[in-house]
Amino acid sequence: MTQKKGTSLLLAVTIWLGAWGSAHAGQAFMHTGGRTTQPIGHYEFCQREPIECRQKTARQAPTVLSRPLWAEIVSINNAVNMAVAPRTDMEIWGKEELWSYPTSVGDCEDYVLEKRRRLMALGVPAGDLLITVVRQRSGAGHAVLTVRTSRGEFILDNLETRVLPWADTEYSYLKRQSEVNSGAWVAIDDGRSAVAVGSVN
Repeated sequence: MTQKKGTSLLLAVTIWLGAWGSAHAGQAFMHTGGRTTQPIGHYEFCQREPIECRQKTARQAPTVLSRPLWAEIVSINNAVNMAVAPRTDMEIWGKEELWSYPTSVGDCEDYVLEKRRRLMALGVPAGDLLITVVRQRSGAGHAVLTVRTSRGEFILDNLETRVLPWADTEYSYLKRQSEVNSGAWVAIDDGRSAVAVGSVN
């Protein structure tokens, strides 16, 4: 093992251990409710890529989070964040809310789609890789990827270099894909009293 690879692995394991302690110090899993509206961008994405939205799974225990898998999660988050330059859909396509797999540029949901695709290629089930809509402190909407694991739910985000437990982020969580049907969305009951965000319409 080269020194560079050894250093990267050590860093990934250190972050993994920190995430384990942090997730279990607070609320490891989000509370989800009933069906809610599907974002228009995801609906149109499903029309173009129907296979991506027909993944149905029986309710099951979350993916077991091992050190190797954590290292892959951190690596994919970093790789996609570095490879894709942030641009709005209006800048790229001349219209709002066009979700797509990015090449060299992308909006927040494009980062999410690519990270999800790469983790699914490693064998992580679709039901544990959930596109999630949040609201930032500024009140602006944003999309992140929630990864469900045996050690809690973690967030992959193009605005954050670290992979954090969901409860350690400063977002207000609104809705996400269903764990059992990738074409359906469920509401999130974000009951954390410390979250300070703009009004939600």
